[in-house]
Amino acid sequence: MKIFNRFVAAAYARILCLCLGTFIAIFLVVDFLEKIGRFAGANPAYIALFFLTRIPEVICQTSAMAVLMATLLTLGMFSMSSELTAMRGCGLSLGRIAMPILVIAFSVSILNLAINEYVLPRCIVQGQYIREVLIEKKSPNLFFRQMNIWHRDDNFILKANLFDPASGQLKGITVWRMGAGMQPEQRLEAATAKIDASGWLLTDVVAREFSENNIIKTSEVASMPVALNLKATDLKVMRKFSDNMGIRELAAYCEKLRKGGYDPTRYLAQMHGRISLAFAPLVMAFLGVPFAVRGSRSSGIALGISASLGIGFSFFVLNSIVLSFGQAGVLSPVISAWSTNGIFLMIGIWFALKAEN
Repeated sequence: MKIFNRFVAAAYARILCLCLGTFIAIFLVVDFLEKIGRFAGANPAYIALFFLTRIPEVICQTSAMAVLMATLLTLGMFSMSSELTAMRGCGLSLGRIAMPILVIAFSVSILNLAINEYVLPRCIVQGQYIREVLIEKKSPNLFFRQMNIWHRDDNFILKANLFDPASGQLKGITVWRMGAGMQPEQRLEAATAKIDASGWLLTDVVAREFSENNIIKTSEVASMPVALNLKATDLKVMRKFSDNMGIRELAAYCEKLRKGGYDPTRYLAQMHGRISLAFAPLVMAFLGVPFAVRGSRSSGIALGISASLGIGFSFFVLNSIVLSFGQAGVLSPVISAWSTNGIFLMIGIWFALKAEN
């Protein structure tokens, strides 16, 4: 059986690497053609580095479809060469034939989890810096760290606990106005800040005036404009800031939001969605094995390519729709994240039962 396992695993691994490499190449070429206008005149080395940082994200997004296509193509070619018939004739069950494929698919899922936790957040941060600062020559004065946003503008220093992309607001604001020798002259604490035509408008403000490091006046106002040179285009760097975190960091961030009185539903759905998507390759392999066995001997490669594209597209469309319900709070984050995997797993079980009969 060791020889049989190595034979199936080697054939499957070769096709899986070919499928995954093809998807990565197609994705990067399309992404390059889309961005070539904005990258015109930039240093080619920076452009190459930017697309290099995109590879982990592409692997996470396309590995499920690559596993499905590799499963269908491998078993399809076994069927065309009558090797699958010989395996079944030797008394091997469908589950035994599929065991090396499922083990590799499970390994891909674990690899996806590791990439999501340790590699992808760092690559996204590096890619954003390369694109925003080195290629598009935007200001590097805006810094984003895991839990806090800092921005320095002449004699103003801003700190915000959260940027909400949905409302375009900064929340949990503290603004210092510094004088000569970087001595604080004024400190503003505000619940929210939103940009308008005249600049940033702080709401629910507590203002404290300083003189020689002593508070000389404290006042509360409903709103106050602040002339910060912080543009809405700069804040686009933070629109996907949840992607900059690993799964554990995202879980801690959701807990921070909950303790701060904010609704973490959107980010809980993203966290569970990231975990469920990592295990999509295992689900696709489980679905692909009985589906490939149902095909005829003459339709191995054609069936593999067309069926994997159709099933994979349906999976991602359905997953995106259901996950959006979870982010909006219509469904539980856990249910919205795992329901698509559950649906396709049930379809795979049904195909497997039919194939064994």
